[in-house]
Amino acid sequence: MNSRRRRATAERGSGMVEMVWLGLLLLVPLLWVVLAVFEVQRGSFGVSGAARAAARAYALAPDDAVGEERARAVARQVLADQGLAQVPVDVTVTCSPYPRSCHAGTSVITVRVASAVDLPWLPDLFGLGRPRFALDAEETVPIGRYQEARPR
Repeated sequence: MNSRRRRATAERGSGMVEMVWLGLLLLVPLLWVVLAVFEVQRGSFGVSGAARAAARAYALAPDDAVGEERARAVARQVLADQGLAQVPVDVTVTCSPYPRSCHAGTSVITVRVASAVDLPWLPDLFGLGRPRFALDAEETVPIGRYQEARPR
C-alpha cells in the first residue's frame, strides 16, 4: 500500500505540466499561421487596390509616358497606404488593339501590379533573404471609361 501512495505523490501535477507544454507547442504554430494569413491578406488587398488605381491613373493621363509614371506612383502610394511601403513593386501596362498608343481609339488598357510580402517571424536562411509570398493583381480598363477617346 505504501508503494502505491509513493507513486501517486510522485506523479502529482505532471498532467498540468504536460498540458501547458502541449498547449504551447500547438498554440505558437497556430499563432504564426494566423499572422501569416493576415499579412498575405493585407498584401493581397493592397495589390488589388494598387492595380485598380494604377489603371485609372493611366487612363486619365494625357499620353502614354505620363500614364506610366502616374501608374507607378499611384501603385506605390496605394501600397504605402496599406503599410507596405518597403515591398517591391512591378507595374506592367499593356494595351490592345493599339499596343504602341494606348490612348488612341478604343484601346483597352491592362495594368498588372506584382509585389511580395515577407512572412512574419521567419529569418534570413542561408543568405537567400527572408521568405516571401508573391502577389499580383490585374485590372483591365477600356480607355473610354474615364475619358472620351480622341480621334486619331
